[in-house]
Amino acid sequence: MGGGSGPVAGMTVRSGCGHDGPAAGMTADETRGQRAGAGWGAEGWGDGGLRRSAPVLLVIQPITRRLCAECRSGPRSLLVWEEGAPRCLDCADLGHLVFLPRGHSALTRRSREESGLSAVVVRFNRRKSRYERQGVLVEEAALALAEERCLADAEARRRRRVRDARRRAAEDVRFTDAFAREIRRLYPRCPAERALAIAAHASLRGSGRVGRSAAGRALSGTAVASAVRASVRHKETPYDRLLMSGVPRHEARRRIAGVVEATLREWGGAPP
Repeated sequence: MGGGSGPVAGMTVRSGCGHDGPAAGMTADETRGQRAGAGWGAEGWGDGGLRRSAPVLLVIQPITRRLCAECRSGPRSLLVWEEGAPRCLDCADLGHLVFLPRGHSALTRRSREESGLSAVVVRFNRRKSRYERQGVLVEEAALALAEERCLADAEARRRRRVRDARRRAAEDVRFTDAFAREIRRLYPRCPAERALAIAAHASLRGSGRVGRSAAGRALSGTAVASAVRASVRHKETPYDRLLMSGVPRHEARRRIAGVVEATLREWGGAPP
């Protein structure tokens, strides 16, 4: 039951909207944190669907584990502070609850919705001088039901992702075909396989290339011509080798400009 992220300082409980005064045995840090509000209200315990104004039962993760004042068992990693003394979960009638660490807001919210009794587990942060939420205690059956609901949602999301991926793939195929047709319209003697390869490269989703720009998606003649010119520059000329040998980009483009223009004329493109 003592899961979470480690031991903590603090033994104060709030049942309802208030909290008890400084408890015997509290550290100076804890007392200062309590005087500063210890996160009550300002932090709220709203994660998991709990409204800040709603009555809240708090369970403390103490930095120094203590014995239960009622049954003298322990030391315990989770305690409830009642009537000025620490009590274990069993003595506080919370022993049947299970701990759900923070980190899954949907599971936390649903667990609390399904649980007739629940508590918020908090821990004192010395650096920030306040109590911080570590998770919740809920009924085991409520947690199981919440997990089933979350798994059902996860499966629904998985199926939706599959459908969306298929839809995007179909859209990409249609767009690539349209881009290739526009290349063939502007450069009628460009080989069909080459036009399709240029289109696929330029229109790759998430690539940031010219085909994914607003002009490219609109099949602007300028964008299509830019994609074709770039492909010719890299495939039909020594442009890449010039760059790798240290030739500045503008000088490399100047050296291969003639080959690029000759290739575009061969493919039937209009002069620039």
